[in-house]
Amino acid sequence: MFNDSSARIIQALRERIAAAAPGTRLPSTRALVAEFAASPVTVQKALLALDTEGLLERRPGVGTFVRAVRTARPSDYRWQTAALGAPPARVPRLPTALKTAPNDVIALHSGYPDRELLPERLVRAAFTRAARGDAVMSRPPAAGLPELQHWFAAELGEDAPAGVAPPTPSDVLIVPGSQTGLSSLFRVLVGPGRPLLVESPTFWGAIVAAAREHVDLVPIPIGPNGPDPDVLADAFARTGARAFYAQPNFANPTGVQWTPGLTDRILDVVRAHGAFLIEDDWAHEFGITAEVRPVAARDDSGHVVYVRSLTKSVSTAVRVAAVVARGPARDRILADAQAESMYVSGLLQAVAVDVVTQPGWRTHLKGLRHQLAARRDLMVAGLAEHASRAHLEAVPQGGLNLWVRLPDATDLLALARACEDAGVLVVPGDEWFPAEPTGAYLRLNYSGPNPGAFPDAACTIGRALGAD
Repeated sequence: MFNDSSARIIQALRERIAAAAPGTRLPSTRALVAEFAASPVTVQKALLALDTEGLLERRPGVGTFVRAVRTARPSDYRWQTAALGAPPARVPRLPTALKTAPNDVIALHSGYPDRELLPERLVRAAFTRAARGDAVMSRPPAAGLPELQHWFAAELGEDAPAGVAPPTPSDVLIVPGSQTGLSSLFRVLVGPGRPLLVESPTFWGAIVAAAREHVDLVPIPIGPNGPDPDVLADAFARTGARAFYAQPNFANPTGVQWTPGLTDRILDVVRAHGAFLIEDDWAHEFGITAEVRPVAARDDSGHVVYVRSLTKSVSTAVRVAAVVARGPARDRILADAQAESMYVSGLLQAVAVDVVTQPGWRTHLKGLRHQLAARRDLMVAGLAEHASRAHLEAVPQGGLNLWVRLPDATDLLALARACEDAGVLVVPGDEWFPAEPTGAYLRLNYSGPNPGAFPDAACTIGRALGAD
C-alpha cells in the first residue's frame, strides 16, 4: 500500500510518462525530491512501483528512462509445415499421469510413489560414495556395470524353478529407464508396420513407444485374471505377430496378476507360435499380499524378454533399468541400445547397485509392503463409504493403483474437471486403452502424497459422480 504522498507522485509521473517519447530521461531522484517536496524514500518507492508496471527502464549509474512500448508480434512458423512434412504417425500426447500437481491438491493421478515411500537415506549415501569413486569420470561398458548385471541376473535366478537354467550376467543389458528399453525392444523384436499384441488396457508408455516406432498394436482383452490364452493364440495366428507385450504382475493400470497356471498356458502359446513375450516387471518391489512371480524365471529358451526398472522403487533421479534377453535377440538389442544412447551413466549405475546391495534395502522393502497396504486399504474404504457408484472389481494384491469402474454413462472428462476444480487430480482410464475403451474407468494412485486426505478425495469423486 502507498501513502497519499507516494500515490500523488506515482500519478503525476504516470501522466508525464504517457506524454513523453520512449527513451526520455526522467529527472534525477534529487530533482524529484525537490519538485514534489517528498523524502527520497517516498520518491524511490514511487519509481519502483512504475518500474514494476513496466513503464520505466532504470539504468544504474546512468538514470531512469521512459521504457519503449514493445508490441508482441505473432511468430510465423508456417515455413516449418513444408520443411517437416506430415508426421509419419500420430504419437499420443503424454498422459495426465505426468502432470505436475500444485501443492494444494490431492494428487491421485501420478504413476510414481511418494517420496516418503522411497529409500532416501540409502540413495543419498549411495550418491555420496559414488561421487568419490571412478564412476564420476569413467565410461562404463556398453552392456552395463558387471556388478549391476550380476545383481539383476541373481535376483531373477532366485525365482527359477528346478530344471530351468537361470540367466547369466551376460544376458543382462542396462538401459536408461524402462521406457527406453521398451522402445528398443519394439524396434528390434517387432519393427515398423508389424503387429504387436498387447494387453488391453495396458501401460500408456507402451502405447506411446509403439506409436513412436510405428508398430501396429493389436489389443488382447484382459479379465480379472489376465488374458485368455485362446484369444491370444487366435490373435497370433490371425496377425502373424511375433511378440506379445504384457505385465504379468500387478498390471498397470488394472492390478491383475497372472496365476502360475495361466502363465504356463501363455508360455505354451508364445512358444507354439515362435514368438516373444515382452515381460514388463514394473512393480517388482510393490507386492502387498502376494509375491511377484516373473515369467522370465520360468523360461530359458529365449522366448521371454524381461524388462525391470529401479526408477520407481529407488528414486526418480535414478533412471536405470535392465533388459534380460538370451540368444541372438540379446545381441541385436544391445546393438540398438548402443546406437540409441551409447551407454548408461556409470554414476547412476553405481548408485543403483549400491542401494540394492545394502542390508537396509531389504528392511526398506518390508516396511514398504506395510505402507502400501495401509494406503491401499484407506482408499478402498474411502471409496466404499463415499463413492458407492465407483466399482472395484478386485482389491489388487500389489502395485500402486486402483482400477475403478464407473457407470457407463459417465462423462469422464467432465468428471475429471469437476474433481480438479474441487482440488483432486484423477486420471481418466481412456488413456490406458490401445483402442476404444470398453467402459468408463479411473486409475487412482494410492502411493501418492498425503494419504490422510484419501477419504476427502473419495468424497469429491462421489459428489462428482452424483452430479454426473
